[in-house]
Amino acid sequence: MHSDELLFNIFDLRALSFSVEAIIFLRNMVAITPSSASFCLPKRPLFSKTSKTTRITGPSALSHSLFVAKNPKAFVVNASISVTESNSRTSSLNKKTLNPIIVIDNYDSFTYNLCQYMGELGCFFEVYRNDDLTVDELRRKNPRGILISPGPGAPQDSGISLQTVFELGPTVPLFGVCMGLQCIGEAFGGKIVRSPYGVVHGKSSPVYYDEKGEEGLLSGLSNPFTAGRYHSLVIDKETFPDDELEITAWTEDGLIMAVRHKKYKHLQGVQFHPESIITNEGMSIVRNFVKLIERREMEVKLHS
Repeated sequence: MHSDELLFNIFDLRALSFSVEAIIFLRNMVAITPSSASFCLPKRPLFSKTSKTTRITGPSALSHSLFVAKNPKAFVVNASISVTESNSRTSSLNKKTLNPIIVIDNYDSFTYNLCQYMGELGCFFEVYRNDDLTVDELRRKNPRGILISPGPGAPQDSGISLQTVFELGPTVPLFGVCMGLQCIGEAFGGKIVRSPYGVVHGKSSPVYYDEKGEEGLLSGLSNPFTAGRYHSLVIDKETFPDDELEITAWTEDGLIMAVRHKKYKHLQGVQFHPESIITNEGMSIVRNFVKLIERREMEVKLHS
C-alpha cells in the first residue's frame, strides 16, 4: 500500500463532511474504522473502490501512526509522545506503555478532527461513542486523560459524558469541548441555558482569557485569540457555580467560553471549537491539554 493512501471500511459514511471546518488530512498511515465510526475525509480525495473498502489518496500533516479497530465500537491509535519531554518524532513510538487518552464521541462530525490533532501530537488514544460503555468500564481502562467531544443537544443527551465529569473529573485530566464544557458546568451545579444572542454556527469571535498566572488550556495563546463557535447553549453566568468553577475565557458580549475547576485544575473545558479551521490556535489548545495530563501524572508520581 502506498504511504499516501488511506484504507478504511466504508460501511458508514453518514458523518462525512467536506466543509472547510471538517477537513483533516491523513498521511503515511493505515486506518481501519469500525462501521459505527464517523470520519472526515480530505477535501479533495481520490477514490478507488475495491470490494468493501475505499482507497483514498491525499495530502496530510499526520504521519507514522497506526489506526486500528479494537472492537466494533472503538477507534484506536497506536502511537504516543510526551509533549513536555520532547517534540521529536523519534520518541513517539517509545512510549507504548502509556495508558490511552479516552475520547467520548457525542455523535459529532468534529470529533475526529480533535483526534487528528492528538494524532499529530503522537498521542495514544481510543474513541468510544457516548453509549458504547459505562463509566465503570471507562474507569477500568485507567485513562491518562479524557476528552469529551462536542455534540447535539444538551448535557442530558450526552450518554455517559455528564456522569464521567462528575465521577472521574476529580482524578483524571478532563477536557470538555462545547457540549463537553456544558457537561462540566452542569456536573458542578451550573445551569445550561439558551444563549441570549441566539444560535451561532461557524461564527468567528475574539475570545479573551485570564488564567491568573497558571498554565492551562489557553496558555501561550494570543489575547484575544480567534475562535470558531457552533452553539446555541451556554453556561448561565448569573447562576455560575463559582464555589466550584472559575471562568477563564469569555466573548466581548460576556458569554462564558472556558472554565476550569478551582480545586481540580486538570479539569477544564471550552465552549468554542479548537478543531475548527476558524480557531487558528486550536492545535496549541490540544497540546496544552496533553501538558495538563503530563503535569497531573508527575503530581501523582511525586505523591505516590
